[in-house]
Amino acid sequence: MRYVALLRGINVNPATTLAMADLRALLERLGYGNVRTHLRSGNALFMADGDAESIATAIERGLREEFGLSVAVIVRTAEQLRGVVERNPLEVRDPARFAVVFLARPPDREGLASIDPAAYAPEEMRMGERELYIYFPDGLRRPKLPPLLEKHSTGPATMRNWNTVTRLLALAEDL
Repeated sequence: MRYVALLRGINVNPATTLAMADLRALLERLGYGNVRTHLRSGNALFMADGDAESIATAIERGLREEFGLSVAVIVRTAEQLRGVVERNPLEVRDPARFAVVFLARPPDREGLASIDPAAYAPEEMRMGERELYIYFPDGLRRPKLPPLLEKHSTGPATMRNWNTVTRLLALAEDL
């Protein structure tokens, strides 16, 4: 099965530095095949047997044991990633300002619905199955919505812009 692993917070500060060659080597040691990485922000594509949750746990353990990194890992199959793209409920006006927040568990729908849209306007958000779709018309320098989302988080999450999401899908389908 084709998988995409999304590591949270990789290479955003010196404490989370990880060379993509080291990530590829770790995934190969875990027994995954056709391993590729995309960008320096912790995106990996590979072939593996097993379920996404077990794979995420194995990668998290490997990162902790081999590199001393405590990093959340969100794993999706290529088919699940295709569904994320196909079910996008918002218009992508600018792919660099449009993002998907990948969640380890389904969102807290009630808690998120309680956030007043005026509190984060002009940003827009819609919920998916295990993702949130967000448009940041003013860019990501000082977004209002992510801090509000943290209060209603049901577990680990990581965000990728639309350009990265669609590129990962294309790469996963070519594995």
